[in-house]
Amino acid sequence: MFLPQKREREYRFKLALRMGLPIFALFLALIFNTLINDTVHLTTTFYIESILILAFSIYYIFYIIYNGFNIRVTDIVSKTFTREYLYSYLKKEITRKQEYTLVLIGIENFKDINRQYGLKNGDKVLLQVAEWINQYFKDKDIHNLPIGHIKDGDFIIGLDGSKSHNSILIEMMNLQMNNFKVEDIEVTISKAMTDNSFSKDLEYLIENLIHNEDVINPSEIELLVINALKYQKIIIMTQNIFEDEKVIAQECFVKLKKDDLKLIHPKSYMKIISRLGLTLEFDLMTLEKIVQNCDNTSDIFYALNISASSIRNPIFVAKVKEFLENNRYAKNRIMFILSENEYYSYIDRFNSIIHSLQNIGIKIAIDSLGSKHTSFLYLRDLDIDIVRFDSFYSRETQYNKCQNIMEGLNVIAHLKGIKTWIKMVETEALFESIQKIDIDYKQGKYLSNLEKFYESKD
Repeated sequence: MFLPQKREREYRFKLALRMGLPIFALFLALIFNTLINDTVHLTTTFYIESILILAFSIYYIFYIIYNGFNIRVTDIVSKTFTREYLYSYLKKEITRKQEYTLVLIGIENFKDINRQYGLKNGDKVLLQVAEWINQYFKDKDIHNLPIGHIKDGDFIIGLDGSKSHNSILIEMMNLQMNNFKVEDIEVTISKAMTDNSFSKDLEYLIENLIHNEDVINPSEIELLVINALKYQKIIIMTQNIFEDEKVIAQECFVKLKKDDLKLIHPKSYMKIISRLGLTLEFDLMTLEKIVQNCDNTSDIFYALNISASSIRNPIFVAKVKEFLENNRYAKNRIMFILSENEYYSYIDRFNSIIHSLQNIGIKIAIDSLGSKHTSFLYLRDLDIDIVRFDSFYSRETQYNKCQNIMEGLNVIAHLKGIKTWIKMVETEALFESIQKIDIDYKQGKYLSNLEKFYESKD
Protein backbone atom coordinates (compact mmCIF):
# COMPACT_ATOMS: atom_id res chain seq x y z
CA MET A 1 0.00 0.00 0.00
CA PHE A 2 1.28 3.51 -0.91
CA LEU A 3 2.08 5.99 1.83
CA PRO A 4 -0.55 8.30 0.26
CA GLN A 5 -3.15 5.54 0.59
CA LYS A 6 -2.22 5.07 4.25
CA ARG A 7 -2.60 8.80 4.83
CA GLU A 8 -5.93 8.77 3.02
CA ARG A 9 -7.12 5.96 5.31
CA GLU A 10 -5.99 7.96 8.35
CA TYR A 11 -7.95 10.97 7.16
CA ARG A 12 -11.08 8.88 6.58
CA PHE A 13 -10.74 7.29 10.02
CA LYS A 14 -10.41 10.70 11.66
CA LEU A 15 -13.41 11.87 9.67
CA ALA A 16 -15.47 8.92 10.95
CA LEU A 17 -14.46 9.75 14.54
CA ARG A 18 -15.41 13.38 14.08
CA MET A 19 -18.78 12.28 12.75
CA GLY A 20 -19.52 9.57 15.29
CA LEU A 21 -18.17 10.81 18.62
CA PRO A 22 -20.27 14.01 18.89
CA ILE A 23 -23.42 12.08 18.05
CA PHE A 24 -22.54 9.36 20.57
CA ALA A 25 -21.82 11.99 23.22
CA LEU A 26 -25.13 13.73 22.63
CA PHE A 27 -27.05 10.50 22.92
CA LEU A 28 -25.26 9.68 26.18
CA ALA A 29 -26.16 13.10 27.53
CA LEU A 30 -29.79 12.52 26.59
CA ILE A 31 -29.89 9.11 28.27
CA PHE A 32 -28.28 10.36 31.48
CA ASN A 33 -30.63 13.33 31.57
CA THR A 34 -33.62 11.04 31.20
CA LEU A 35 -32.42 8.61 33.84
CA ILE A 36 -31.70 11.33 36.34
CA ASN A 37 -34.97 13.22 35.90
CA ASP A 38 -37.41 10.39 35.50
CA THR A 39 -36.78 6.68 35.31
CA VAL A 40 -40.47 5.78 34.90
CA HIS A 41 -42.23 8.34 32.71
CA LEU A 42 -40.98 9.84 29.42
CA THR A 43 -41.88 13.52 29.30
CA THR A 44 -42.38 15.90 26.37
CA THR A 45 -38.85 17.19 26.97
CA PHE A 46 -37.48 13.80 26.07
CA TYR A 47 -39.17 13.87 22.67
CA ILE A 48 -38.11 17.47 21.97
CA GLU A 49 -34.51 16.67 22.86
CA SER A 50 -34.60 13.54 20.72
CA ILE A 51 -35.87 15.46 17.68
CA LEU A 52 -33.25 18.20 18.16
CA ILE A 53 -30.45 15.66 18.49
CA LEU A 54 -31.61 13.80 15.40
CA ALA A 55 -31.86 17.02 13.34
CA PHE A 56 -28.48 18.25 14.56
CA SER A 57 -26.88 14.86 13.88
CA ILE A 58 -28.16 14.72 10.32
CA TYR A 59 -26.95 18.27 9.63
CA TYR A 60 -23.58 17.58 11.25
CA ILE A 61 -23.02 14.34 9.33
CA PHE A 62 -23.74 15.99 5.97
CA TYR A 63 -21.55 18.96 6.90
CA ILE A 64 -18.60 16.72 7.79
CA ILE A 65 -19.01 14.57 4.67
CA TYR A 66 -19.17 17.67 2.46
CA ASN A 67 -16.01 19.13 4.01
CA GLY A 68 -14.32 15.76 3.88
CA PHE A 69 -13.94 16.16 0.12
CA ASN A 70 -11.72 19.18 0.73
CA ILE A 71 -9.06 17.15 2.48
CA ARG A 72 -8.45 14.48 -0.17
CA VAL A 73 -4.72 13.73 -0.25
CA THR A 74 -4.70 11.01 -2.90
CA ASP A 75 -4.80 11.62 -6.64
CA ILE A 76 -7.78 9.74 -8.09
CA VAL A 77 -5.93 8.33 -11.11
CA SER A 78 -2.45 7.47 -9.84
CA LYS A 79 -3.38 6.82 -6.17
CA THR A 80 -0.33 8.89 -5.17
CA PHE A 81 -0.37 12.19 -3.28
CA THR A 82 -2.13 15.16 -4.83
CA ARG A 83 0.19 18.01 -5.74
CA GLU A 84 -1.14 20.20 -2.90
CA TYR A 85 -0.56 17.62 -0.18
CA LEU A 86 2.79 16.52 -1.65
CA TYR A 87 4.07 20.11 -1.58
CA SER A 88 2.90 20.52 2.00
CA TYR A 89 4.54 17.23 3.03
CA LEU A 90 7.85 17.90 1.25
CA LYS A 91 8.18 21.46 2.58
CA LYS A 92 8.19 20.07 6.11
CA GLU A 93 10.72 17.35 5.20
CA ILE A 94 13.09 19.77 3.44
CA THR A 95 13.01 22.14 6.40
CA ARG A 96 13.25 19.43 9.05
CA LYS A 97 16.04 17.31 7.52
CA GLN A 98 19.58 18.41 6.88
CA GLU A 99 19.90 16.31 3.72
CA TYR A 100 16.90 15.54 1.54
CA THR A 101 16.67 14.57 -2.12
CA LEU A 102 13.89 15.12 -4.63
CA VAL A 103 13.63 12.92 -7.71
CA LEU A 104 11.55 13.66 -10.79
CA ILE A 105 10.43 10.56 -12.68
CA GLY A 106 8.75 11.45 -15.95
CA ILE A 107 6.93 9.52 -18.66
CA GLU A 108 8.39 11.23 -21.72
CA ASN A 109 5.90 9.82 -24.21
CA PHE A 110 2.82 10.30 -22.02
CA LYS A 111 1.06 12.63 -24.46
CA ASP A 112 1.66 10.17 -27.28
CA ILE A 113 0.25 7.36 -25.12
CA ASN A 114 -2.93 9.35 -24.46
CA ARG A 115 -3.25 10.19 -28.13
CA GLN A 116 -2.56 6.70 -29.46
CA TYR A 117 -4.11 4.46 -26.80
CA GLY A 118 -6.70 6.75 -25.22
CA LEU A 119 -7.04 8.49 -21.87
CA LYS A 120 -8.17 5.35 -20.06
CA ASN A 121 -4.95 3.53 -20.96
CA GLY A 122 -2.98 6.68 -20.12
CA ASP A 123 -4.46 6.57 -16.61
CA LYS A 124 -3.55 2.89 -16.38
CA VAL A 125 0.06 3.69 -17.30
CA LEU A 126 0.23 6.35 -14.56
CA LEU A 127 -0.98 3.88 -11.95
CA GLN A 128 1.33 1.07 -13.11
CA VAL A 129 4.39 3.34 -13.13
CA ALA A 130 3.56 4.61 -9.63
CA GLU A 131 3.10 1.05 -8.34
CA TRP A 132 6.37 -0.08 -9.94
CA ILE A 133 8.28 2.83 -8.32
CA ASN A 134 6.75 2.08 -4.92
CA GLN A 135 7.59 -1.62 -5.17
CA TYR A 136 11.15 -0.90 -6.30
CA PHE A 137 11.84 1.14 -3.16
CA LYS A 138 10.08 -1.42 -0.95
CA ASP A 139 12.49 -4.05 -2.31
CA LYS A 140 15.32 -1.72 -1.24
CA ASP A 141 13.83 -1.53 2.29
CA ILE A 142 12.60 2.02 1.79
CA HIS A 143 9.04 2.17 3.06
CA ASN A 144 6.47 4.97 3.35
CA LEU A 145 7.88 6.66 0.25
CA PRO A 146 6.32 10.10 -0.37
CA ILE A 147 5.34 10.06 -4.03
CA GLY A 148 3.04 12.46 -5.83
CA HIS A 149 1.73 13.07 -9.33
CA ILE A 150 2.38 16.73 -10.17
CA LYS A 151 1.49 17.05 -13.87
CA ASP A 152 1.07 15.06 -17.08
CA GLY A 153 3.34 12.03 -16.70
CA ASP A 154 5.59 13.47 -13.99
CA PHE A 155 6.00 12.12 -10.46
CA ILE A 156 8.04 13.58 -7.60
CA ILE A 157 9.45 11.38 -4.84
CA GLY A 158 11.31 12.37 -1.68
CA LEU A 159 14.28 10.48 -0.25
CA ASP A 160 16.32 10.92 2.90
CA GLY A 161 19.97 11.78 2.29
CA SER A 162 21.89 13.82 -0.25
CA LYS A 163 21.82 13.62 -4.03
CA SER A 164 25.18 11.82 -4.15
CA HIS A 165 24.01 9.34 -1.50
CA ASN A 166 20.94 8.40 -3.57
CA SER A 167 22.46 8.58 -7.06
CA ILE A 168 23.36 4.87 -7.35
CA LEU A 169 19.90 3.86 -6.17
CA ILE A 170 18.24 6.05 -8.81
CA GLU A 171 20.62 4.98 -11.58
CA MET A 172 19.81 1.34 -10.84
CA MET A 173 16.11 2.16 -10.97
CA ASN A 174 16.62 3.94 -14.29
CA LEU A 175 18.36 0.87 -15.73
CA GLN A 176 15.60 -1.43 -14.55
CA MET A 177 12.97 0.80 -16.14
CA ASN A 178 14.56 0.57 -19.59
CA ASN A 179 12.14 -1.08 -22.02
CA PHE A 180 9.36 -0.63 -19.45
CA LYS A 181 5.94 -1.72 -20.73
CA VAL A 182 2.38 -1.63 -19.47
CA GLU A 183 0.74 -4.50 -21.32
CA ASP A 184 1.76 -3.73 -24.93
CA ILE A 185 2.30 0.00 -24.35
CA GLU A 186 5.95 1.09 -24.47
CA VAL A 187 6.74 3.63 -21.77
CA THR A 188 9.80 5.91 -21.98
CA ILE A 189 11.02 6.99 -18.54
CA SER A 190 13.31 9.90 -17.69
CA LYS A 191 14.65 11.01 -14.32
CA ALA A 192 16.26 14.04 -12.70
CA MET A 193 17.57 14.67 -9.19
CA THR A 194 18.30 17.56 -6.88
CA ASP A 195 18.63 18.06 -3.14
CA ASN A 196 18.13 20.75 -0.52
CA SER A 197 21.77 21.85 -0.71
CA PHE A 198 20.72 23.58 -3.94
CA SER A 199 17.90 25.48 -2.24
CA LYS A 200 15.50 25.19 0.67
CA ASP A 201 12.65 26.51 -1.48
CA LEU A 202 10.55 23.59 -2.72
CA GLU A 203 9.11 25.37 -5.76
CA TYR A 204 12.57 26.31 -7.00
CA LEU A 205 13.77 22.75 -6.49
CA ILE A 206 10.90 21.37 -8.55
CA GLU A 207 11.45 24.01 -11.26
CA ASN A 208 15.07 22.94 -11.41
CA LEU A 209 14.01 19.30 -11.77
CA ILE A 210 11.49 19.97 -14.51
CA HIS A 211 13.98 21.94 -16.60
CA ASN A 212 16.83 19.64 -15.55
CA GLU A 213 19.32 22.48 -15.25
CA ASP A 214 21.96 23.08 -12.61
CA VAL A 215 22.14 26.84 -12.32
CA ILE A 216 22.91 29.43 -9.70
CA ASN A 217 21.00 29.02 -6.48
CA PRO A 218 17.54 30.28 -7.54
CA SER A 219 17.04 32.22 -4.33
CA GLU A 220 19.99 34.34 -5.48
CA ILE A 221 19.59 34.48 -9.27
CA GLU A 222 16.15 36.06 -9.09
CA LEU A 223 17.57 39.03 -7.17
CA LEU A 224 20.53 39.22 -9.57
CA VAL A 225 18.23 39.33 -12.60
CA ILE A 226 15.96 41.99 -11.06
CA ASN A 227 19.00 44.06 -10.10
CA ALA A 228 20.53 43.76 -13.59
CA LEU A 229 17.29 44.90 -15.24
CA LYS A 230 16.71 47.70 -12.78
CA TYR A 231 20.16 49.21 -13.37
CA GLN A 232 20.38 48.03 -17.02
CA LYS A 233 23.58 46.08 -16.36
CA ILE A 234 24.02 44.24 -19.63
CA ILE A 235 26.57 43.39 -22.28
CA ILE A 236 25.62 42.92 -25.95
CA MET A 237 27.80 40.83 -28.24
CA THR A 238 27.32 40.61 -32.00
CA GLN A 239 28.20 38.14 -34.75
CA ASN A 240 28.29 38.92 -38.47
CA ILE A 241 25.73 37.54 -40.90
CA PHE A 242 26.91 37.17 -44.49
CA GLU A 243 25.21 37.37 -47.87
CA ASP A 244 27.77 35.90 -50.23
CA GLU A 245 30.94 37.61 -48.94
CA LYS A 246 29.30 40.78 -47.70
CA VAL A 247 28.27 41.46 -44.08
CA ILE A 248 24.63 42.50 -44.25
CA ALA A 249 23.64 42.12 -40.59
CA GLN A 250 24.78 41.28 -37.06
CA GLU A 251 22.92 39.14 -34.56
CA CYS A 252 22.87 40.53 -31.02
CA PHE A 253 23.37 38.29 -27.96
CA VAL A 254 22.51 39.71 -24.55
CA LYS A 255 24.02 38.72 -21.21
CA LEU A 256 23.22 40.24 -17.83
CA LYS A 257 25.98 41.35 -15.47
CA LYS A 258 26.26 40.52 -11.78
CA ASP A 259 27.80 42.78 -9.16
CA ASP A 260 31.04 40.80 -9.32
CA LEU A 261 31.16 41.56 -13.09
CA LYS A 262 30.52 37.93 -13.98
CA LEU A 263 27.85 37.24 -16.59
CA ILE A 264 24.45 35.57 -16.39
CA HIS A 265 23.70 33.69 -19.61
CA PRO A 266 20.26 33.57 -21.29
CA LYS A 267 19.82 29.91 -20.36
CA SER A 268 19.86 30.96 -16.71
CA TYR A 269 17.94 34.22 -16.79
CA MET A 270 15.25 33.90 -19.49
CA LYS A 271 13.15 31.51 -17.41
CA ILE A 272 13.35 33.92 -14.44
CA ILE A 273 12.38 36.91 -16.58
CA SER A 274 9.39 35.05 -17.98
CA ARG A 275 8.22 33.89 -14.54
CA LEU A 276 8.51 37.39 -13.08
CA GLY A 277 6.55 38.90 -15.97
CA LEU A 278 9.51 41.07 -17.05
CA THR A 279 9.75 39.91 -20.68
CA LEU A 280 8.40 43.17 -22.12
CA GLU A 281 10.72 45.26 -19.96
CA PHE A 282 13.72 43.15 -20.97
CA ASP A 283 12.92 43.32 -24.69
CA LEU A 284 12.44 47.10 -24.60
CA MET A 285 15.67 47.63 -22.67
CA THR A 286 17.68 45.55 -25.16
CA LEU A 287 16.11 47.23 -28.19
CA GLU A 288 16.66 50.70 -26.77
CA LYS A 289 20.39 50.06 -26.24
CA ILE A 290 20.82 48.76 -29.78
CA VAL A 291 18.90 51.67 -31.34
CA GLN A 292 20.83 54.22 -29.28
CA ASN A 293 24.13 52.82 -30.54
CA CYS A 294 23.24 52.91 -34.23
CA ASP A 295 25.26 55.56 -36.09
CA ASN A 296 26.08 56.62 -39.64
CA THR A 297 29.26 54.52 -39.91
CA SER A 298 27.41 51.49 -41.26
CA ASP A 299 24.12 50.45 -42.87
CA ILE A 300 23.96 46.85 -41.61
CA PHE A 301 20.96 45.38 -39.80
CA TYR A 302 20.96 44.47 -36.12
CA ALA A 303 19.01 41.28 -35.45
CA LEU A 304 17.77 40.49 -31.95
CA ASN A 305 15.47 37.92 -30.39
CA ILE A 306 12.16 39.44 -29.31
CA SER A 307 9.38 37.58 -27.54
CA ALA A 308 6.30 37.09 -29.72
CA SER A 309 4.16 38.18 -26.75
CA SER A 310 6.04 41.51 -26.70
CA ILE A 311 5.45 41.98 -30.44
CA ARG A 312 1.72 41.59 -29.87
CA ASN A 313 1.71 44.13 -27.02
CA PRO A 314 0.57 47.63 -28.13
CA ILE A 315 2.94 49.23 -25.61
CA PHE A 316 5.90 47.55 -27.31
CA VAL A 317 4.89 48.66 -30.81
CA ALA A 318 4.43 52.25 -29.61
CA LYS A 319 7.85 52.22 -27.93
CA VAL A 320 9.52 50.85 -31.08
CA LYS A 321 8.17 53.80 -33.07
CA GLU A 322 9.39 56.18 -30.36
CA PHE A 323 12.91 54.69 -30.32
CA LEU A 324 13.24 54.92 -34.11
CA GLU A 325 12.01 58.53 -34.12
CA ASN A 326 14.73 59.41 -31.60
CA ASN A 327 17.54 58.04 -33.81
CA ARG A 328 17.14 58.41 -37.57
CA TYR A 329 20.22 56.22 -38.17
CA ALA A 330 18.37 53.22 -36.77
CA LYS A 331 15.55 53.34 -39.28
CA ASN A 332 15.48 50.32 -41.63
CA ARG A 333 18.29 48.68 -39.64
CA ILE A 334 16.48 46.55 -37.02
CA MET A 335 15.38 42.93 -37.40
CA PHE A 336 13.23 41.02 -34.89
CA ILE A 337 13.73 37.25 -34.58
CA LEU A 338 10.60 35.49 -33.32
CA SER A 339 10.16 31.98 -31.96
CA GLU A 340 7.36 30.40 -29.94
CA ASN A 341 6.18 26.89 -29.16
CA GLU A 342 2.43 27.43 -29.51
CA TYR A 343 0.74 28.69 -32.67
CA TYR A 344 -1.02 32.04 -32.22
CA SER A 345 -4.49 31.46 -33.64
CA TYR A 346 -5.46 35.11 -34.24
CA ILE A 347 -3.25 35.16 -37.30
CA ASP A 348 -4.89 38.17 -39.00
CA ARG A 349 -4.17 40.32 -35.95
CA PHE A 350 -0.61 39.01 -35.84
CA ASN A 351 -0.12 39.86 -39.53
CA SER A 352 -1.53 43.32 -38.98
CA ILE A 353 1.03 43.99 -36.23
CA ILE A 354 3.85 42.68 -38.42
CA HIS A 355 2.75 44.98 -41.25
CA SER A 356 2.77 47.98 -38.92
CA LEU A 357 6.34 47.16 -37.86
CA GLN A 358 7.48 46.58 -41.43
CA ASN A 359 6.03 49.96 -42.40
CA ILE A 360 8.43 51.68 -39.99
CA GLY A 361 11.43 49.73 -41.29
CA ILE A 362 11.55 46.64 -39.06
CA LYS A 363 12.33 43.29 -40.69
CA ILE A 364 10.71 40.17 -39.21
CA ALA A 365 12.44 36.76 -39.06
CA ILE A 366 11.06 33.45 -37.83
CA ASP A 367 13.49 31.09 -36.07
CA SER A 368 13.78 27.29 -35.78
CA LEU A 369 12.48 26.36 -39.23
CA GLY A 370 12.43 22.59 -39.63
CA SER A 371 12.21 21.93 -35.89
CA LYS A 372 9.24 23.69 -34.30
CA HIS A 373 5.91 23.14 -36.04
CA THR A 374 5.00 26.78 -35.42
CA SER A 375 7.91 27.98 -37.59
CA PHE A 376 6.50 26.17 -40.62
CA LEU A 377 2.95 27.38 -39.90
CA TYR A 378 4.19 30.97 -39.57
CA LEU A 379 6.16 30.57 -42.81
CA ARG A 380 2.84 29.58 -44.37
CA ASP A 381 0.58 32.19 -42.73
CA LEU A 382 2.64 35.28 -41.86
CA ASP A 383 4.02 37.96 -44.18
CA ILE A 384 7.55 37.72 -42.82
CA ASP A 385 10.88 38.68 -44.40
CA ILE A 386 13.25 35.90 -43.34
CA VAL A 387 13.23 32.37 -41.92
CA ARG A 388 16.18 30.82 -40.09
CA PHE A 389 16.86 27.10 -40.06
CA ASP A 390 17.08 25.37 -36.70
CA SER A 391 20.65 24.75 -35.48
CA PHE A 392 19.95 20.99 -35.77
CA TYR A 393 20.71 21.31 -39.50
CA SER A 394 24.08 22.94 -38.80
CA ARG A 395 25.52 19.73 -37.38
CA GLU A 396 27.59 18.03 -40.06
CA THR A 397 26.30 14.57 -39.16
CA GLN A 398 22.69 15.74 -39.48
CA TYR A 399 23.23 18.01 -42.47
CA ASN A 400 24.16 15.14 -44.77
CA LYS A 401 21.04 13.22 -43.73
CA CYS A 402 18.72 16.22 -43.98
CA GLN A 403 20.09 18.05 -47.01
CA ASN A 404 17.02 17.24 -49.10
CA ILE A 405 14.73 18.56 -46.36
CA MET A 406 16.69 21.82 -46.22
CA GLU A 407 16.57 22.19 -49.98
CA GLY A 408 12.80 21.66 -49.95
CA LEU A 409 12.20 24.19 -47.17
CA ASN A 410 14.54 26.63 -48.91
CA VAL A 411 12.55 26.39 -52.15
CA ILE A 412 9.23 26.84 -50.29
CA ALA A 413 10.52 30.01 -48.61
CA HIS A 414 11.89 31.47 -51.86
CA LEU A 415 8.63 30.77 -53.68
CA LYS A 416 6.94 32.95 -51.04
CA GLY A 417 9.54 35.69 -51.53
CA ILE A 418 11.12 35.04 -48.14
CA LYS A 419 14.88 35.01 -47.56
CA THR A 420 16.55 32.05 -45.80
CA TRP A 421 19.26 32.02 -43.12
CA ILE A 422 21.41 29.36 -41.49
CA LYS A 423 23.42 29.84 -38.29
CA MET A 424 26.21 27.98 -36.47
CA VAL A 425 28.33 27.27 -39.54
CA GLU A 426 31.34 26.05 -37.58
CA THR A 427 33.57 24.25 -40.10
CA GLU A 428 34.88 24.71 -43.61
CA ALA A 429 33.37 21.38 -44.69
CA LEU A 430 29.90 22.46 -43.59
CA PHE A 431 30.32 25.85 -45.26
CA GLU A 432 31.31 24.22 -48.55
CA SER A 433 28.30 21.90 -48.37
CA ILE A 434 25.89 24.76 -47.65
CA GLN A 435 27.28 26.74 -50.58
CA LYS A 436 25.66 24.17 -52.87
CA ILE A 437 22.24 25.21 -51.55
CA ASP A 438 20.91 28.64 -52.40
CA ILE A 439 20.60 29.83 -48.78
CA ASP A 440 20.68 33.63 -48.65
CA TYR A 441 22.33 34.36 -45.28
CA LYS A 442 25.06 32.44 -43.42
CA GLN A 443 26.42 32.87 -39.91
CA GLY A 444 28.81 31.01 -37.61
CA LYS A 445 32.24 30.80 -36.00
CA TYR A 446 33.84 29.69 -39.27
CA LEU A 447 32.84 33.02 -40.82
CA SER A 448 33.30 35.41 -37.88
CA ASN A 449 33.76 35.58 -34.12
CA LEU A 450 31.69 37.41 -31.52
CA GLU A 451 32.46 41.08 -30.96
CA LYS A 452 31.43 43.44 -28.20
CA PHE A 453 28.74 45.90 -29.31
CA TYR A 454 27.68 47.50 -26.02
CA GLU A 455 28.52 47.20 -22.33
CA SER A 456 26.89 49.14 -19.52
CA LYS A 457 29.13 51.12 -17.21
CA ASP A 458 29.75 49.57 -13.79
